[in-house]
Amino acid sequence: MTRIVPTGIDRRTLLKSSAAAGAALATGIAMPAIAQTRPIKLGYVSPQTGPLAAFAEADNFIVANFKEAAKAGIKLGSATVPVEVVVKDSQSNPNRAAQVAKDLIVQDKIELMLVASTPETTNPVSTQCEIEEVPCISTVAPWQPWFIGRQADPAGGPPAWKNFNYTYHFFWGLEDVIAVFTNMWSQVPTNKSVGGLFPNDGDGNAWGDKQVGFPPVLEKAGYKLATRISPTISRHRSARSRVPTPRSSPASYCRPTSRRSGNRRCSKASGRRSPRSERRSFSRSRSRRSARTATTFRRKCGGRRTIHSNRRSPA
Repeated sequence: MTRIVPTGIDRRTLLKSSAAAGAALATGIAMPAIAQTRPIKLGYVSPQTGPLAAFAEADNFIVANFKEAAKAGIKLGSATVPVEVVVKDSQSNPNRAAQVAKDLIVQDKIELMLVASTPETTNPVSTQCEIEEVPCISTVAPWQPWFIGRQADPAGGPPAWKNFNYTYHFFWGLEDVIAVFTNMWSQVPTNKSVGGLFPNDGDGNAWGDKQVGFPPVLEKAGYKLATRISPTISRHRSARSRVPTPRSSPASYCRPTSRRSGNRRCSKASGRRSPRSERRSFSRSRSRRSARTATTFRRKCGGRRTIHSNRRSPA
């Protein structure tokens, strides 16, 4: 692969200069000043729109505060270098995430990539950075789907897994989630039958993995996990599942009610109903109240005349 080295300070020089700056500050040795004309560019990719947009809800606030904190630049030895942040939207699409990552590297010529929110965003961006040899820091995705999902042979287990050279990740893992979930479940008397709802994506496959996911830990704790469910509800009923444990995005709970109108109605699992169903429910309840009121009035009047609840009685 041919590397195009831009004029001025490139990424490798920046990393070396940053390390030298730290050493110089620690030892008191003076170092050459870095040109202040070229800013350090940071690229940031997250799903700001689409089904995964809820994960990026606070992005604008965080990026704005970072820019405010770094508006005077950062000190590298005796030099002050300005910092720029270029933000890109993955639109909750892995293919677009990879494309905008490449655009940030090739066109915007960033020095460091930042990416967050679900393996569908972090993995393609991290892979692109690994190919282009650009440092990348990712977060807001369990480390298992980030690390294992990017392996050439994910099913091969630890012997087949390899480390990465340019991409780094920090976040909790499935072991932390499992510890919290099982702690909560143990406080409630159940039949220890767990119904698992895992999507067919990087996250869901990691949660349902038989080596590092939920199955081996739950089996060791005495729980039964039902994951291969078709149809889902009937299998859960037959297994008498008392502990549902889904790993889905908010949009997974909604289903389209009309292809023509494009309206969406959330299922009962999300606890929300569409405005149309709310109106129908209100109309039915008001009709039932009117009928009960009219019946009560007729009983009080001895059945001699009918009094409607929505009309005044004749004088």
